[in-house]
Amino acid sequence: MTKLPKWADLALVPIISLVLAALCAALVLLAIGQDPLAALAVMVNGALGSASGWGYTLYYATSFIFTGLAVTVAFHGGLFNIGGEGQALLGGLGVALACLFIPWPHWSLALIGAAVLGMAFGGAWAAVPAYLQAKRGSHIVITTIMFNYIAAALMVYLLVDFLRPPGSMDPASARFAAELSLPKFHDMPFLQDFLLKYDPEGAVKLTKDGLPQYQRVPANITFFIALACAYLVWLLMWHTRLGYEIRAFGKQEKAANYAGISSFKITMTAMMISGALSGLMAINNVMGQSERLLQNSAEGAGFIGIAVALMGRNHPVGVILAAVLFGFLYQGGAALGMNTTIPVELRTVLQGLVILFTGALNMMVAQMLGWFFRPRAQTRKGGA
Repeated sequence: MTKLPKWADLALVPIISLVLAALCAALVLLAIGQDPLAALAVMVNGALGSASGWGYTLYYATSFIFTGLAVTVAFHGGLFNIGGEGQALLGGLGVALACLFIPWPHWSLALIGAAVLGMAFGGAWAAVPAYLQAKRGSHIVITTIMFNYIAAALMVYLLVDFLRPPGSMDPASARFAAELSLPKFHDMPFLQDFLLKYDPEGAVKLTKDGLPQYQRVPANITFFIALACAYLVWLLMWHTRLGYEIRAFGKQEKAANYAGISSFKITMTAMMISGALSGLMAINNVMGQSERLLQNSAEGAGFIGIAVALMGRNHPVGVILAAVLFGFLYQGGAALGMNTTIPVELRTVLQGLVILFTGALNMMVAQMLGWFFRPRAQTRKGGA
């Protein structure tokens, strides 16, 4: 197959994959008697047409950035971490313990403590499959999948028997103290005007003092932490010795071992960093949104992170862009379910099509583009 130019592989292949996924989704909508253009308009308006839409889109994207980065780090080390869901659940446990049992004087200190415990719990949960892979040869895909189920069962046990408030029937922890609430976008002066601008006409209300009452949104300060993590992952993977060792090991294990790179060290390190990133996701939904630990605190973001990493070409910039796209699909799909007769499950269909074309059929799209670039490559070769 003709080797594509770097710009075509990084940009053109994902764009064409998205177009093909959109065309297939349009055919599905036509098959069930729906108008694809009307459905697209509802999705765009629901995800981007208001402060609430933007808030939820970026809220979902924040979680997907963390889990996409987690998959990216492991993938560069030749490891396919499918355990992000379980690692995020255990990270949520760490965040909840930090917020429930430590008397923090301010949300900023609580955020640091919760982030540390969330990363520690997520990294520790990923360390077990990593050890089994490094020392026992157990396949990382199988062990991480199974650990997702173990984490889910463990969470139910802890919530029901230990963390549930007395007299409550809801399998959830007590609410965190009000002073630990993370700043939302509507609390930040430099974002309030943006939210006000995107409120529907006539929706802005005034307080008793005559000041604008900004619409509350779930997106919070964690979004900026996710962007910072993307930058740190870029520094780690492409500007440190450890990152070079992880990438070298992932491309050719035997050659890396011959060069003195330890298989055990890289497997454990890459997986623990990956698990820590998944665990860090919990500060967004456990501390930033629900403000208590719920049974399904990961909200499926661990699995979506796989698609985000694949579509983002396992690069932090691509992960951010893909995360925003999947945030759009999540929020836009919810708008479809609420405002049309189209079933909300179509959101899953759309996500599946995007995953199919950007992941499973990625080589097919690249091969099609290779046929286009082949004559140009031969012309350049002949001219040389």
